[in-house]
Amino acid sequence: MRLLRPHPAPPPAANPGDTLAEAQDLHVHLGPRPVLHGVSVPVRAGEVLALVGPNGAGKSTLLSALAADLPAAEGVVRIHGRPATDWSAGELALRRAVLPQSATLSFPFPVEDVVRMGRAPHASSPAEDDLAVAEAMAATEVTDFAVRPFSALSGGERARVALARVLAQRAPLLLLDEPTAALDLRHQELVLRLCRERARAGDAVVVVLHDLGLAAAYAHRVAILRAGRVAADGPPAEVFTERLLSEVYDQPVEVLPHPRTGDLLVAPRRNLLTFL
Repeated sequence: MRLLRPHPAPPPAANPGDTLAEAQDLHVHLGPRPVLHGVSVPVRAGEVLALVGPNGAGKSTLLSALAADLPAAEGVVRIHGRPATDWSAGELALRRAVLPQSATLSFPFPVEDVVRMGRAPHASSPAEDDLAVAEAMAATEVTDFAVRPFSALSGGERARVALARVLAQRAPLLLLDEPTAALDLRHQELVLRLCRERARAGDAVVVVLHDLGLAAAYAHRVAILRAGRVAADGPPAEVFTERLLSEVYDQPVEVLPHPRTGDLLVAPRRNLLTFL
């Protein structure tokens, strides 16, 4: 007779400020190439942490390492206080949900079925699953095409369905890799508002962003990566300086207050007169 393993239990609710994930002196190699060099970053409940930096800085690699999808060459990644390697796949799935850069499926699953995949780690009732799926689809505005094949969607629609799957998973740690890359202006704002809502509800959210304006507006903390190292880590108002950003991106950058609200604005410095 085969004995069935008990289903992993979800983690207890975190308190604001609890560290739900942490990279400590992390070194990561992709093949023979070192990508991260001694990175230390905490991820706290109730906070949106944006990872920013130029192409090749190590943002996606750090996100994958925090998800326990990439092994550390040196250092350690902890999730809920334990080394990530100590958790089983089922236990990890109850503790962190991951949105990759691109969502692809080999079969034409209906949208609702794709979102329902996020419920796989849970030993919950069908009614609980239905509610989680419905709420996630409503939040990401994909309810209207619930029966459409995922393969028939536009890039932006697929991105929102993929995010709905992550939300339906209801893990307390959300790791989102460029969730706004394929989205129009309205849905970029929607996604970052959802990030703030999840943080307000007690989750920890890590999001890779290229848009520094979105990071300045929505992130509680920003980690600026450069060549596999953390160049700065702190609130946007403290770390988004013209000097640092211009140096990191090798592009003159302006940081100034919004004329009406005083909120931080970040933009490349341009001289279009040279093109007249």
